[in-house]
Order: sequence, then structure tokens, then C-alpha cells
Amino acid sequence: MTERHFTRTGQGGDREVFEYALLRVVPRIERGECVNAGVIVYCRARSFLAALTHLDESRLLALDPRADLAGVRAALDAVEGVCAGGDSAGQAAADAPGPRFRWLVAPRSTIVQPGPVHTGLTADPAAETERLLDLLVR
Repeated sequence: MTERHFTRTGQGGDREVFEYALLRVVPRIERGECVNAGVIVYCRARSFLAALTHLDESRLLALDPRADLAGVRAALDAVEGVCAGGDSAGQAAADAPGPRFRWLVAPRSTIVQPGPVHTGLTADPAAETERLLDLLVR
């Protein structure tokens, strides 16, 4: 499969295609209830991959008073580490941002799950990551 690179020039300057997915905490998988707890953003044209997280403990505990907050935080921190690369990425450190993003957004049946991947256009992927966290999580 070949990835395509698109750039849109117009009002506001050059904008690049980016992809993003929400990180959801599903404390009781059998119930299917979730709390949005982060966002992963990938922009191939800029070799950008980042995750920002924010865990609203009170919302999570409302769904499951016995939720493992420390475990959830560790899982969210691990996603941020894989995105950041380097030593914090573990075995994924050798991978380029694209394969790391694809691995992170692969469907899984765990407490911290990625949502579907969406796309958009941005001139600033880092600012887009903050904007999406504010809009969809906080």
C-alpha cells in the first residue's frame, strides 16, 4: 500500500494532511462505556507524531469506582512515550513515525483503546494536537 502526500496551498498558507485518533478509556469492556483521555496526531509530510493525554479521574471513577487509575495512567504515558520516540518508545524506537502511529491505532481489546482514525488539514500539527485535546477530551 502506498501513502499519498497532499499539500493544500491557499488562504492561511500551506496545510498538510494529518491523521488523528482519540484514546478512550473503557474500564469495563463488557459495558462499552468510555471516557476520552487523549489524542494521537500523525502528519506524514512533517514526520510528526505526538500524543497528548488528560485523564479526568472523576469521570472514569463514575463509570467504574474500582478503576485502576495508576494502570490507566501508565498506559497513557506509554502511548506518549511511543509517539515521542527515543528510549521512551521501547522496541518501537527504531520504527519511523508512520509505523508507530499504525501500531498505536490498531484495534485492541484493552482498557485504553484507540478510536477510529480521522483526517484533516493543518499548517501546525503540534497546535492541532493541542486543539483536538481541548475540543475532544478536556
